[in-house]
Amino acid sequence: MNILVTGATGFIGSHIADKLIQLNHNVRCTIRKSSNLRWLNDKPFELVDASLSNIDSLKSALHNIDIIIHSAGLTAAKNYEEYLRGNRDGTRNLLIAAKESCPNLKRFVFISSQTAAGPASSLNSPINEYSECKPITSYGKSKYLAELEVLKFKDIFPITIIRPPAVYGPRDSATFDIFKVIKKGLCPLIGFKPKYVSLIHSSDLVDGIISATFSEVAIGQTYFISSEDFYDWITINKIIAKALNIKKCYSIKIPHFLILTVAAISGFFGMFSNKPPVFNYEKGIDFIQSFWICSIDKAKKELNFKPKITLEKGLTETAQWYINNHWL
Repeated sequence: MNILVTGATGFIGSHIADKLIQLNHNVRCTIRKSSNLRWLNDKPFELVDASLSNIDSLKSALHNIDIIIHSAGLTAAKNYEEYLRGNRDGTRNLLIAAKESCPNLKRFVFISSQTAAGPASSLNSPINEYSECKPITSYGKSKYLAELEVLKFKDIFPITIIRPPAVYGPRDSATFDIFKVIKKGLCPLIGFKPKYVSLIHSSDLVDGIISATFSEVAIGQTYFISSEDFYDWITINKIIAKALNIKKCYSIKIPHFLILTVAAISGFFGMFSNKPPVFNYEKGIDFIQSFWICSIDKAKKELNFKPKITLEKGLTETAQWYINNHWL
């Protein structure tokens, strides 16, 4: 297959592209002049300059493509309008270009996010594909609206939507911050009650994405690809501390009001920076939720999906990757 991957310069997209090459597909990756090509260099990818804001450039990139896996998107922005342009509008542009350039497209796979659906209400009620979507941040809302754009094309070509939860693994710069803090002997905990998350290793996520991409059952469907278990942060911190050989890790419970205060200040000053703030008030709202958990029953039943990497093995291998690559 000739497969186009957007976002291949990023964490998840680069792993998708690598896996497709291993499976002997022809992989074309969209890049921009400002892209960091560290995960793509010296690999047999076809690289094409294309922007999600420029439909003509997308049409050129889509020549002779059989499958599109759309992983690109904005994870940080200065305001809601920026999120909409990067996630909803960019996705719409890619869909329009695909309609005009790929009349025989075999699949359009959109990598969305659990944030498009929102957090669960309790430990016993993880969200699933049939839950009402209630995104709580601008990012989540923009990903949900992007999903709606994809669904508008479901009668034009086959589509599939994937909603990952929190993802970790080699190359990830987001969860890397947690490893850095624990390396200093500190184990931060948000709030005074346990918080639970669904987590998935990048390798398991990619396997689930590939499975859905080539499954006829997945046409027109949405899936959570995640861990079966839900993890509390005390457990996660302990595993990371052990992986980093930290003998004593002091737990620090940070009140919600302090998280939100710091987030608001960070977001305010970030508005005066050239780059959007990584941590702002909405990210703080994300952090204080108790149940970022989802069910994978549908993926298990329809895709025969089952995560292979345990949390301990995955976090340990990720820690070693950070060390080997001089991130830690």
